[in-house]
Amino acid sequence: MRKAGIISFILFSLSGISLLAAQNEPKRAPSTAEERQRFLALTHKLEQNPLDKTLYQDKKWAKQWLEDIPDINVNICAPVLFGLDFIREQNKYTPQLSYQATFGAAAYIIEHPDKKGDTTAQYLAGVESALKAYSAIVKSEPDAKSKALDQLLEKQKQGKLADFVRDASKECDDKKEGM
Repeated sequence: MRKAGIISFILFSLSGISLLAAQNEPKRAPSTAEERQRFLALTHKLEQNPLDKTLYQDKKWAKQWLEDIPDINVNICAPVLFGLDFIREQNKYTPQLSYQATFGAAAYIIEHPDKKGDTTAQYLAGVESALKAYSAIVKSEPDAKSKALDQLLEKQKQGKLADFVRDASKECDDKKEGM
């Protein structure tokens, strides 16, 4: 009886150790070239037609893919795109634009792997991608205008968007350093 108890304890302990090891392993292997190309194509399609319902399943795949892959880690800084003015507006397209900013930043990492540590460039690429999507939305739905995003478009037109992003993202970079 005692021997059986010890064997059960050992088996239970071993199963617990293997479970812990499995949780620390990446969910999957790094992304493939084909997956990255699929993601880039989708991101650019969504910049042109962000409300295309036929892309829903692809968007769902892309969200999950970004969560699962260990080799592309997107930094997100909400104040850059979604400052208080935009949040107060309660734009119904905030979720689409948020994902587009994330997709745009990921696309930047894929297209510029040597700059994956440049968070400001990632943020800027994300904002530019979201602004393309926003502009496409407004063309088909003029009532979707956002004063805050129109101000970002104006900064872009004036060549001041990069400075804005750098300044707005300091808050996020400060929080990362404090961790």
